Order: sequence, then structure tokens, then C-alpha cells
Amino acid sequence: METVDAIVVGAGHNGLVAANLLADAGWTVRVLEATPHPGGAVRSGFVTAPGYLSDLFSSFYPLGYASPVMRALRLEEQGLSWRHAPDVLTHLLPDGRAATINRDLDRTMASMEQFAPGDGERWRHAYDDWKSVSGRMLDTLFTPFPPVTSGLGLVRDLRVSGALRLARRLLLSVRELGSELFRGEGATLALAGCALHTDLSPEQAGSGVYGWLLAMLGQEFGWPVPTGGAQEITSALVNRLTARGGEIVYQAPVERILVARGRAMGVRTTDGRDWRARRAVIADVPAPALYLDLVGERWLPPRLVEDLAHFRWDGATLKVDWAVQSAVPWTNPAASGAGTVHLGADLNDLTRYAAQIATDELPPKPFLLLGQMTTADPAHSPAGTESMWAYTHLPHRKSWSADEISEHVERMETVIEDHAPGFRSAVVGRNVFSPTDLENENPSLVGGALGGGTSAAFQQLFLRPIPGLGRSDTPVDRLFLGSASAHPGGGVHGAPGANAARAALARDRAVTGDLYRALITGANRAIYG
Repeated sequence: METVDAIVVGAGHNGLVAANLLADAGWTVRVLEATPHPGGAVRSGFVTAPGYLSDLFSSFYPLGYASPVMRALRLEEQGLSWRHAPDVLTHLLPDGRAATINRDLDRTMASMEQFAPGDGERWRHAYDDWKSVSGRMLDTLFTPFPPVTSGLGLVRDLRVSGALRLARRLLLSVRELGSELFRGEGATLALAGCALHTDLSPEQAGSGVYGWLLAMLGQEFGWPVPTGGAQEITSALVNRLTARGGEIVYQAPVERILVARGRAMGVRTTDGRDWRARRAVIADVPAPALYLDLVGERWLPPRLVEDLAHFRWDGATLKVDWAVQSAVPWTNPAASGAGTVHLGADLNDLTRYAAQIATDELPPKPFLLLGQMTTADPAHSPAGTESMWAYTHLPHRKSWSADEISEHVERMETVIEDHAPGFRSAVVGRNVFSPTDLENENPSLVGGALGGGTSAAFQQLFLRPIPGLGRSDTPVDRLFLGSASAHPGGGVHGAPGANAARAALARDRAVTGDLYRALITGANRAIYG
């Protein structure tokens, strides 16, 4: 088997981003993918009814659209284009009212003003605050930790006092942030619903920044979808890579990283074949799988192995896709034009929902994140119909019974029916992905966890995936972690893959490998003892 410069384990979007950047640098690259398909959680398919296209896992992509990593790849040259729903998102309250974000700032302001006089202008102020830092924030978020250049630029722009106020805002819970910024519940719920895209509760420190980030990205960029489905992102990445000589081998699950004298030399697949790499191995797999399964304790500092015992997954996910033979019959027409609908909860309901999951209970009234794909992109189903999905979080467990899943799907549909009477009778096809199904489809979605590990503050930045440098470098020379388990975490933005590729290139450019290894060894000793 021909030796290549780099082997990438996993053809998820992060693995494909890493492979593309290495190919851009002139490296020969081979990607080994365990399943028959590229893309990981960025895939589409017909799973409900003929003519109804579903985005199987991830869907709307504000982070991908805004990401400087993805933009630099110029995927539009590979045919990728974007579409927007009329409204970015609508949060439907239990009493039927709606808070809506639209890319037109005045329309968003008018929606928020309905909940409290002055909240429209307060939303404008919150957006102005975002616009003043958005460029630096995105650069900071999507570059390796510590983000020295962008971080210093942010401090320079805001001055010390402004930077400290921003740092405080980033630590607030979304409940506290909403109460400081707004007077009515509509705008606060718009942030809180966005925060619940993670596994954080409205009361947790740091949940505010996720709500603020996603809501303000929606205001600035919208939450777009690829024309023709999520698969188009993957297809663009694959086409770009192969045009540069990169190779993808499917149904080639890796069982071992080959290590000699502390250095990654390649990988072994489950069929017994050894695949050699001259310069680097990049792993787009969860951190526990890389370190404990593929590398093994022999090559790891004991403290790192101990820390991995405290690695925390994000919550499990139950996702349902429906083929609806008509438009969804929403009681409040504000939901009709929204690509994404949050429904089933006010702020206190969101807190109860998160608490039930934290205590290993199934919420009797689940909070739903729902996508109307045809509303965003008419290519998803015939005119006058809707290809729709919804997901909800569950406790992270090892297994689920069929009855538990079936009963919870019934609860989900009841929530939708409450807001859209007649929905059930319009459904002509349905597909259910339980947490187990999600992992079977994509082994990186362990237990149905979508984020590669919790978004809680104790597992972010230099603490992700465990206390350390917060970078893609590992204790094994020439081995790099390039999955959502690495900084900055989950979402389709390509940053973990890009950071791993940059680290591999930096290691290769080092004056000598011995110098680079000495630096990494010194850092490991300082961290792990």
C-alpha cells in the first residue's frame, strides 16, 4: 500500500476540511471512513416518503455560513449555494404568542416590541453590541487556543473595560443575560431557545453566550441551508479534495493508531491492513475513542487517562422526520415562514425540561427544535407540502427500549399538534432516529450526542476535551485530534479539522522534529505530571 503524507481517520466534515487544507499545502492525503458514506452528520436522504428529502442529522448552518474556515475553502466553486427561509426562527410560547427573528432588523424589533415596550430598541442595542465584536469573535472562536492575535485585537477594539464587560457577559446564564438585556419574555426566549441547541440549561453559566451567538448570527447572516440539502456541503468538500488528488476509502474502520517510539506512523484497519503516513495522522473521532481505543494507555500519560474518566458527553438526541402533504397548519401564522421553530416551552418550562434531563427523567412535555425544510428550500419536497423534522434532548444513557422511544415520539407529536391542529392527519411518512440509531448511522454520535462532548464551561477552551492545552496536539507525536471533541467543539464550522491541519503543518515546518517533540513533551509534563 502506497505511503502518503497524511492519513485522516473519518470523513466527517471536520476530517474533510483537514484533508482539504493538507492537500492545499501539497500533501498527499488518504481519508479512511468507517461507513459507506462521507459527511458524518452532514448528510441528506429520502427516508420518509418518495419526493421528500430529509437532512438526516444536522440542518440549518449559521456557523458554517459565517465560519472563516468554511469561507476560505470557497465551496461555491464546487457548486454549493445557500437559501433562506422568510424568517430565521420563531419561538412559539405555550399561550400561542410568537417571538420571531428575521434578517430584517426592523421586523425582528417589531416582534420583540410586542412583549414589552422598548424591547425592540433593546434588541437593536444587543445587535449593535454584537456587530461591534462579531468579526473578532468569529476569528477568536475558530482559531486554535489560545487565540492570541484575534484575542488581542478584540481587547484593543474594546479597550480593557469593554473587554471585561464582554467577558462577564460570556459567563452569564441565558436567563440572567436575558433579564439584563430585555424586559419582556419574547426576546429572552429567542436567546434561550437558541441556547437549548446545546446541552446547557437556562441556568448554567455560559449558556448565555450560546444563545447570544446563535441569535445574533441569525440576525446578521440568517440560518441558511444548502440548496438541495445538507449533503451538498459534503459533496462540495469531497469534490474539492479529490480534485486536489486526495483519496477517500470507505468501509475502512480503523482499529489502531500505529505508534513507534512515541510517534504516529499510520493506522491499522479492522481487516488487518496497515496504512502508513509519513507526516501526520489526523483523527476526526471522539476523544475517548481516539485515546482509549485507537491509541491505548501504553502511549499516554497516566494523568490523561485518569482525566478521560471525567470526560462528559452532551445529552442524547431523538430526531423525527415527517413528510407532510400540506403546509403545516400552525395556529399562529408567525410560524409558517420560519425555517426553525422552537416550541412547547416558556422560560420556566425550559428550566424544568433541562432539570428533568439532568435527573435522568423523560420530560413529559418535551421542548422541540423543529425545522421546516421546504419552507427554507423548495427542493426538499413537492410544492404545497413540507419536509419537516424535530428533535429533542434526552438523558445520556447506554440503551433505550423501543417502547420508551415510541412513547416519547408520541409526546413530541402531541406538542406539535397542540400548536398545529391537524398536523397528524397531514403526515404521509415518518422516520425515527433514536439515540442508538444515530450512533449506528454515525459512530461519532456516541449515545446520540451531537456535540462531541458537553458544552459546559468545565469542558471548553483549554479544558476541551480534558484539562490541557485546548489544542489539537496530542501526547503522541504527529497525531492530532480534529473532531468536535476538540476546541471549539460542536457545530458544522470546520474549525477542529482546520486547527488539526494547521498543527500538522506547523509540526512539519518545525526546525527539527526533535525540537517540536521536546516542546510537546514539556507541555505534557507540565499538565499531566
